[in-house]
Amino acid sequence: MLVSEMIEVGLAAAAVSFLFSVLIVFSQKWHGKHSHDHDLTGVQKFHGTAVPRIGGIAVVAGVLLGLLAFMLVFPRAIIESNARSVLLLMAASLPAFVAGIAEDFTKTVSVKIRLSATICSALIASYLLGATVDQLDIWGFDALLTITPVAVMVTAFVVAGGANAINIIDGFNGLSVSISLIMACALGVVGWQVGDDLVVILCALAAGAALGFLMLNYPAGKLFLGDGGAYFLGFWVAEIAVLLLVRNDSVNAWQVLAICAYPVIEVLFSIYRRRFVKKRSAGAPDALHLHTLVYRRVVTRLVEFVPGKDWRRNATVAFVIVPVVALMASCSVLVGHTMIGGIVMVLLQAALYWAYYGRLVRGRWRRNRARCADAVGAKTRLDPL
Repeated sequence: MLVSEMIEVGLAAAAVSFLFSVLIVFSQKWHGKHSHDHDLTGVQKFHGTAVPRIGGIAVVAGVLLGLLAFMLVFPRAIIESNARSVLLLMAASLPAFVAGIAEDFTKTVSVKIRLSATICSALIASYLLGATVDQLDIWGFDALLTITPVAVMVTAFVVAGGANAINIIDGFNGLSVSISLIMACALGVVGWQVGDDLVVILCALAAGAALGFLMLNYPAGKLFLGDGGAYFLGFWVAEIAVLLLVRNDSVNAWQVLAICAYPVIEVLFSIYRRRFVKKRSAGAPDALHLHTLVYRRVVTRLVEFVPGKDWRRNATVAFVIVPVVALMASCSVLVGHTMIGGIVMVLLQAALYWAYYGRLVRGRWRRNRARCADAVGAKTRLDPL
């Protein structure tokens, strides 16, 4: 697939996503009673104005209608030959998206139900598209993946975890959608390198839809992604990663993991912190995510608070984190094509996360090897807001 065609597909998705985002924002006086995020006091809330949190509708419209619009205006045989697979993946995404958007409107859908819906979406994709990972380049574990039921369930949990990871980092303007855009672009480059047209098209659609939404979401936060958008984008990118591995033996799982490392590390460390350090439910919300600590420890000290312009601090979080993630994803594309290179990039990002997280929690560097878990559990070491 030509790069120009990929860009055209992405621009079509971006145009539709942007149009729907604008419509949602300008029509909020009719649906705001149900679509606004009225609770501004939660531990993970860092915005001062109620705005629509149903941006996922614009993202889904960008992917679906963007593809259809492109096919009508610029007929391409290579697009048409892959359109059926795109539509099948869209159909598979419906349980995850519906559960998320229902939470956005009702605020009553539990985390367990949303995760179950995402697992259901992954199972449907496994059936419709054969999106089942049978090799993860982990010695010993790959033998288990030769058993089809095991491979299907592992894939389902991996995809559900990926979708949840995007939802977890969705706390500040532009953060989760920018990370999704970066991962889609990086996976698309790998797909282009190995000549996988379907993966490239899926990545272009995701990146375009994310970009169109981002224009209203960043920096001022006129529209939020919401659970529907986060679960949909997370599911879509996770399935792209799965399809890239399933359809291309030359791509190693460590490179794919390196590209998607930041949200994966965040969700794994969040589970560890909540379950084993704080002895709480793994799904219990808290204000100790990396992006939250960046806001509390870095942004609030660098950016002056101005009444009525609280979005400036909010938007700065993505400005701090996104360039680092983009750099790591780019390096993963360049050197991750070998297994050793992929493993090194994963370990490097895990080490950087651990070091920076520990620095933010403690407020200072330590020369001894005290466990970061002690610092995470000690709330008194966090400066008051």
